[in-house]
Amino acid sequence: MGPVVAILWCIAALLVTGAIAVSIGRLKWARWLIYGSSLTVCMTACAIAITHLIAGRASVSEIVLPLGLPWIGANFRIDALAAFFLVVINLGGAAASLYGLGYGSHETAPERVLPFFPLFLAGMNLVLLASDAFTFLLSWESMSLASWALVMTHHREEENRRAGYVYIVMASFGTLALLLAFGLMAGPEGGYAFATMRAHGAPSGLAGLVLVLALLGTGSKAGLVPLHVWLPLAHPAAPSHVSALMSGVMTKVAVYGFIRIAFDLLGPVSWWWAIPVLFAGAITAVLGVLTALMQNDIKRVLAYSTIENIGLIFVAIGLALAFQGNGMKAAAALAMTAALFHVLNHALFKSLLFFGAGAVLNATGERRMETLGGLLNRMPATGLLFLVGAVAISALPPLNGFASEWLMLQAILLSPALPQWALKLLIPAVGAMLALAAALAAACFVRAFGISFLGRPRSLAASNAHEVDRLSIAAMAILAILCLLAGIFPALVIDALAPVSSALTGAHMPVQTHVAWLSIVPIAESRSSYNGLLVFLFIAASASLSALAIHRFASAKLRRAPVWDCGFPDASPATQYTADSFAQPVRRVFGGFAFRATEVVDMPSPGDGRPARLTVTLHDLAWDLIYDPVIRLVAYLAERLNHLQFLTIRRYLSLVFGALILLLLILAAWP
Repeated sequence: MGPVVAILWCIAALLVTGAIAVSIGRLKWARWLIYGSSLTVCMTACAIAITHLIAGRASVSEIVLPLGLPWIGANFRIDALAAFFLVVINLGGAAASLYGLGYGSHETAPERVLPFFPLFLAGMNLVLLASDAFTFLLSWESMSLASWALVMTHHREEENRRAGYVYIVMASFGTLALLLAFGLMAGPEGGYAFATMRAHGAPSGLAGLVLVLALLGTGSKAGLVPLHVWLPLAHPAAPSHVSALMSGVMTKVAVYGFIRIAFDLLGPVSWWWAIPVLFAGAITAVLGVLTALMQNDIKRVLAYSTIENIGLIFVAIGLALAFQGNGMKAAAALAMTAALFHVLNHALFKSLLFFGAGAVLNATGERRMETLGGLLNRMPATGLLFLVGAVAISALPPLNGFASEWLMLQAILLSPALPQWALKLLIPAVGAMLALAAALAAACFVRAFGISFLGRPRSLAASNAHEVDRLSIAAMAILAILCLLAGIFPALVIDALAPVSSALTGAHMPVQTHVAWLSIVPIAESRSSYNGLLVFLFIAASASLSALAIHRFASAKLRRAPVWDCGFPDASPATQYTADSFAQPVRRVFGGFAFRATEVVDMPSPGDGRPARLTVTLHDLAWDLIYDPVIRLVAYLAERLNHLQFLTIRRYLSLVFGALILLLLILAAWP
């Protein structure tokens, strides 16, 4: 049995699991069966994909079933690219299933989660296997509808209903853009099979339009600015393990879709394709992390951080397009490897962070950071594991986020060799924006961890917090270990990505495991290199020696004293530094042009006992400038056209006759 057939059987098992969950969703033991089955299936699919990627190298496995469009059937295919993303999706799915075994005991509406959870996993896997436009779009819509149902789990809350509505509208827009892109590539002959598109490429003169449509279609699902408006609404609305899947995994399916079209189906790469991708990625990265810094809801912080990381991935893809379009295959391989490495890394640390946020929500019932604090003493395991994820997403060595972002910067340093002045000027600016995004990301997660886990409890809920169940901690611990291993041994990951890079760019990075001490050398040792293992050993040795010296030579006496009151006579926890206080300097610098931020100070007059208040208002410019005018236009037209439903039969016939005459005139005038 080939790998594609094996994965299809895994998908069938997930579909059966979802069907079973419909009838047993209300039973207490249902979560053990549904999440346990999903965990088993995802681990099996992940093992199959890893075996195909590592052992099979660039081999391809495919099958055609008598379904779908009658003249082409339903085409399914696994190559190196699909195998890698199957690893990412099923690794994240397995972690979410393990987490759900513990988290699910707190779910108030399990019958609305359990049926759609395996269906969501099945839809994502089907997208990666699909090898014709009809099957791809059908799987894409299945994935969208299952995730929408999960977003609407707690549909009685007004905010969640709005999140679901915005999400389904944006998902429909993305599907429409992809439908048009595939239609242009298929042409009038109806060559909807990917093999046909791969052989012929995009029609002459339409490659740019197809690329834009693909960027819109996949970008709306990934969260590219300005198509990101659904993401910070939907991710916090869903249950935390579903949020981890949507943020850490589903967005990668969108990345897969764009890579598949741009590097595989569209034909020979042109250098100018990189310009819109680089521009969109850089803007997305900076605006995503800036907005994350302004949020008080910890799940919204993580959602906006996903937007930032999607921007980083698309910047690396844009660099690969620029180099590939100029025949610089080694540089293109470096940029593509950086993009794929960050895809894996983001799936790991973002799932870990959403699991941590879910643990905090279960323990306290709160998501607002202003009501948390002091959780590290009450939830030490969750706090430590959340800290690992925060360090990883901040791109600090020796964890995995640093390794992939360092590869991106190495690719940027190769841009002076590009011949086009547009790229020579654009890419350094993009590099500066990535450096800014990296610095802001570190500040963002210092803020998130410090306000939530350090200091003193700011509410009774935080004071009464307790550690979560062992299964949830186990899921977080596994992801934390993988973040550490991928950061210490990045050479192993880079070599595993070589078949994917070779299939997409025709080249791959030098074999890294042949380098001494498992260093990674993107180009040559004379230029730059990085060794995560040595950095880890240095940090561990330095910390151990420092601790030993302090305990050996410092005073052995332990002195307890009141917590420093920051100069306030009142020892209330309200006098602590707040999330808004932490973000204020950044808001003052960037808020004016990025968010049209306004601050209103209400300072009572002398003798007035009211407290002084500072009210800050932030705006999402994408929503205000693009979506809100469209919504008002639709409402205006709907109101004006509403009277059409009250016309008489005579007027309806007159309208039909007029429309017929107009169409005949258009056909007569058509050249």
